[in-house]
Amino acid sequence: MSVDWLPSRFAGVDGTTGTLAAAGVVLALLSLGFLFSSFVVTVPNASVVFLELAITWAIYGLLVLGLNVQYGYTGLINFGHLVFFLVGGYAFGFVTASGQAVGTGLGLHWLPGVVAALVAAAVLGTIIGATTLRLRGDFLAVVTVAALEVGLELVESFSEITGGTVGLYGLPRLVHAESGNPDTALLVTFVALLGLLLVVYAGITRLVESPYGRVLKAIRSDELVAQSLAKPTFRYKLQVFVYGSVLAGLAGALMAIYFGAVAPAFFSIDTTVIIWIGMLLGGAGNNRAVLAGMALILGIELGTRFLNEFVTGLVADAQFGAVRMIIIGLILIVVIRYRPAGIWGDEDEMEGLG
Repeated sequence: MSVDWLPSRFAGVDGTTGTLAAAGVVLALLSLGFLFSSFVVTVPNASVVFLELAITWAIYGLLVLGLNVQYGYTGLINFGHLVFFLVGGYAFGFVTASGQAVGTGLGLHWLPGVVAALVAAAVLGTIIGATTLRLRGDFLAVVTVAALEVGLELVESFSEITGGTVGLYGLPRLVHAESGNPDTALLVTFVALLGLLLVVYAGITRLVESPYGRVLKAIRSDELVAQSLAKPTFRYKLQVFVYGSVLAGLAGALMAIYFGAVAPAFFSIDTTVIIWIGMLLGGAGNNRAVLAGMALILGIELGTRFLNEFVTGLVADAQFGAVRMIIIGLILIVVIRYRPAGIWGDEDEMEGLG
């Protein structure tokens, strides 16, 4: 069995990633200190929305980092990335939900729920990857987006298990339950998620800058050339597909913990579009760029929400969501026209992507 994924493959990577990982651990410990102390913070009402947006960015950051490893570094066009987000959220819900009027919940501790989310996402990622990754380009894209649609249909159809369109509720909201103060809970949640995001960012950066990562880039540029050099390209692609799936499953569990509920609306095709646009705007194949692109997209969404207050007389509230997507789409068209590799992307790095 190959051991290409082991840490020995990381030789030659600088210590920056170690510093980032250490900073992430410090932030996580700091959040715990805030949580179990008498620390109380008051967030101005006008700032709550920004803190909520930052929490969303941290969760979506896990999603976009996993997708970037698949597409930006390996060239896998996965439009069904959110099916693993969905599976992670619902696996956590099945294990931890309590007091359900509709749906199934075991009412267990949150830790088995997180483990279940990771395992479910890994298993599904292995199954889908093993059966689809021999497809190329558009065919892979169609199959993966179909997997997401199938997942959403199953969730909505088997309401006696999944809660249908209502979803599962009564999930453990860890930080909110311990802090007892909504403002403090928001701040602690963001600090903890930021710490986790830094650790994941450091791990992925270390992976893609190692010899292992250079093989991924070779596959992205020309898979036949990589095969001619005796690289088991399918195995590399499957590993990367599973890595991204597990990150999406973790993000799903964290989303469920944050909201204390999980429902199909969390995993709509609109969210897939937002994640992909954030990655492409920032610059696929660059971890910092995709996180910045994700922040930019969420910032645009927030800005247009405020804009809606000034144009209410021109556009109905029910239609403004479509107007927002049109604005985001136009921005993407302009960026792709003048910066095909993204705002912060490297055109030379992205030559292998179609």
